[in-house]
Amino acid sequence: MIIPDWQLPQNVQAVSSTRQRGVSTGKYHSLNLGMHVGDSAEHVAENRQRIIVYADMPSTPVWMNQTHSTQVLPVHQPTTDVLDADGLFTRIPGVVCAVMTADCLPILMTNTSGTEVAAVHAGWRGLAHGIIEEAVANFSGEVMVWLGPAIGKAAFEVGDDVVEAFTQIDPMAEQAFEPRQQDGKWSADLVQLAQQRLNRVGVGRVSVSGLCTYSDSHNFFSFRRDGVTGRQASFIWIK
Repeated sequence: MIIPDWQLPQNVQAVSSTRQRGVSTGKYHSLNLGMHVGDSAEHVAENRQRIIVYADMPSTPVWMNQTHSTQVLPVHQPTTDVLDADGLFTRIPGVVCAVMTADCLPILMTNTSGTEVAAVHAGWRGLAHGIIEEAVANFSGEVMVWLGPAIGKAAFEVGDDVVEAFTQIDPMAEQAFEPRQQDGKWSADLVQLAQQRLNRVGVGRVSVSGLCTYSDSHNFFSFRRDGVTGRQASFIWIK
């Protein structure tokens, strides 16, 4: 488990999983939390139960069917329903918001009083289309953010369309891209793009894990690296 390094309100808990200490095998070794990736449903169910125990969660996490949208849903109680969204927001103690990733950026949010929390899935499409803005709009009071493990800039190759998706909204976004001379592509910094969007909506209290999913095959699943692979997850809840 990864315990985010940020000054959380005392009544808020946040954790992020690695791929260790699970029961999945092969390409999903070992703590795969994704039901949708081709792994054994029995193995994933056991892994999900283990993460509840490892992190001492108050309830079963609320999972999302993530589609790179900007949909952020309020959650009022624990549920086993898989919600069609890329962000979850709650004010209810004991509701565990979960976000799965395998290169995309997991974003955990809380207000400084610890009365509101959110978990957000941010790939480049979600970031470009405004998932951060949608999530922050739910909060009252000052917002704190943790940016979790994601693909690092050196490994994240994109085309001109991705650069244009950001720079047409904010010309300063060009700072998050570096040209790759050998193939005409760009290296994109997901974390920097997220920080830029957070700054635009007035969120200055941002902590960064600094962990790259692509380069650390021991601890993280990576879709760009492996293709068929599992999913880690990040969680946040009000105690």
